[in-house]
Amino acid sequence: MSDTNVTPLLDVRGLQVGYGGIHAVKGIDFHVAPGELVALIGSNGAGKTTTLKSLAGLIAPAAGQIHYDGKSLANIPSHRRVSLGMALVPEGRGVFARLSVAENLLMGAYSRTDRYEIEEDLARMYALFPRLVERRDQLAGTLSGGEQQMLAMARALMSRPRLLMLDEPSMGLAPLMVKKIFETIQEVASQGMSILLVEQNARLALQVASRGYVMEGGSITLSGDSSSLLGSDAVQRAYLGG
Repeated sequence: MSDTNVTPLLDVRGLQVGYGGIHAVKGIDFHVAPGELVALIGSNGAGKTTTLKSLAGLIAPAAGQIHYDGKSLANIPSHRRVSLGMALVPEGRGVFARLSVAENLLMGAYSRTDRYEIEEDLARMYALFPRLVERRDQLAGTLSGGEQQMLAMARALMSRPRLLMLDEPSMGLAPLMVKKIFETIQEVASQGMSILLVEQNARLALQVASRGYVMEGGSITLSGDSSSLLGSDAVQRAYLGG
């Protein structure tokens, strides 16, 4: 979905982010429409994770505007952004290692008060990630990397987001587990979830996304529908081994 007449759910204009003397993001523009899966690809250090942290309210931008659902996110703290319907699955997963799988999932619903619907969503997460059913009483820190990625995604979905932001979901995982994770991402997207996918594995990301942006050195250097980016000579050379 990329109809220019549709008001974007997420609209980013001129975003600049710096920290520790590093100008990590240099005035980028991009958007995600309702129900759209958009990939942000690029090599390590391109500024992708910094961009996501800024969207989530974890790093304040130096300049630019972030609009979500037509409203500016300026001065809105990270926990309020979760309540507005934004959820980040961070690089490295960030599960609560000393809590059980079930407790981690309930932490994802911390801002909600609808107990009955929370129970329904727990059942839905266990259906979406069957591996977590077997592990529900296990400490999250004892799970495999792939299981922790499933848990981190399920925990984010427990907040009932409208926009799911995923940071490097394939990182450090075995190929079979990567396949399962990406099948789940596609399934969630097919249910109408808006997804911003940050991923170093450009081929994998563009195969599941409808559109993509290529980020290099803090700037967006290419954008377009996924098929045109997959066929681009520049993308082939830089990211697809062509």
